[in-house]
Amino acid sequence: MPGIWETNMNFSQRSRSLFKTIAVVLALALPTALAISSADARVGGGMSSGSRGSRTYSAPPSTTTAPGSTSQFNRTYTQPGAGMNSAATAPARGGLFGRGGGFLGGLAAGFLGAGLLGMLFGGGLFGGLGGLSSILGLIIQIVLVVFVVRLAMSWWQRRHTPQAAYANADAGSGPGPQTTYRSGLGGGLGGGLGGFGFGANNAPLEIKPVDYEAFERLLGDVQTAWSNEDVAKLHTLATPEMVSYFEQDLGQNRARNVVNKVTNVKLLQGDLAEAWREGETDYATVALRFALTDKTLDRNTGAVVAGSEQPGEVTEVWTFARRPGGTWELSAIQQTN
Repeated sequence: MPGIWETNMNFSQRSRSLFKTIAVVLALALPTALAISSADARVGGGMSSGSRGSRTYSAPPSTTTAPGSTSQFNRTYTQPGAGMNSAATAPARGGLFGRGGGFLGGLAAGFLGAGLLGMLFGGGLFGGLGGLSSILGLIIQIVLVVFVVRLAMSWWQRRHTPQAAYANADAGSGPGPQTTYRSGLGGGLGGGLGGFGFGANNAPLEIKPVDYEAFERLLGDVQTAWSNEDVAKLHTLATPEMVSYFEQDLGQNRARNVVNKVTNVKLLQGDLAEAWREGETDYATVALRFALTDKTLDRNTGAVVAGSEQPGEVTEVWTFARRPGGTWELSAIQQTN
C-alpha cells in the first residue's frame, strides 16, 4: 500500500509540475502572439509569402533600404529545385569546349589514343620516333596543337567581347543594379533611375523609371484592394499564388468578425535588389520602406481591436513578375530581419 500511495503522489507532483510549465509557456506566448497579430495585420499578415522563380530559395541581395537579411518563405508553391532547369543552374558548355568533348576534346583524345596504342604495341608513348620522319611528324603535331589552341582562344575572346562592352557601357551610362528611389518629399521616382539587374545564369533586365512608378503604384493599390476585401481587384494586381494567400487571410478575418484597414500608404524609400529574366518572365525584387496606418476593426461596431490610428513605418522586400504583353504583378512579399 505505501508503494501505491507513493506512486500516486509522485504522479500528482509530476502532473502539477507539467501543468505549471504549460501555464507559464502560455502566459509568455499569448501576449507575444497578440502583439504579432496586432502589428502584422496588413496585407501578407507579416509573413514571407510567394515565389521568386528559381531564386525562391536564394536570399535577395541586401540594399540600403533593407541592409539586413530577409526571412525565408513561410508560404510558397515553389518546391526546392522547381523552376531550375539545366540551362539556369549550370551554364551550357558547347562548341570547342563542350561537355561532350567538342573539337579540342576529340583532338586531345585522338593524341592520347595514339600514344596509348603505341605503348600497347611496344613503341612507348611516342613510339616510332627513331626516324627523321617521326621527328618531323611530332613537330607538325605540336605546331598543330599550338595553332588550334590559339585559334580557340581567339574565338573565345571574340565571343565574350560584346558582353564585356555591354557591361562597361552600362556602368558608364547609368547607375548599377542597386538604384535608390524615393517618392513624395524624397524627390519623386523619375530622375535617372535606369538600372540593370545582373543574375547568375539569367539574362540581364533593365529597370526603367516607368517600372519604378509601377512598383510604387502597386504598393498602394494592393493595400487598398486588401482593405476593401476586393478579391477581384487583387487578381489584377498579384499572381494567383499571392491572391490565394490573401483569400486565406481574409477568410480568417471574417471568421474573427474583423476587417483590416490599411490607409495613408506612402513610399519613403526603395532600392532595387535584383532584376532578371527567366524564360519569358521578368522578375524584379525591390526593398520598400513605407509609412502606413494599420488597424483592425470589429465588423459590427467599428471599434479598433488591433493596431491604432497612429501611422507607422514598415520595411519589406517585394518581388514583382511580368509576363509577355502583361503588366507587373506582385509575386512575393518577404519580411526583413
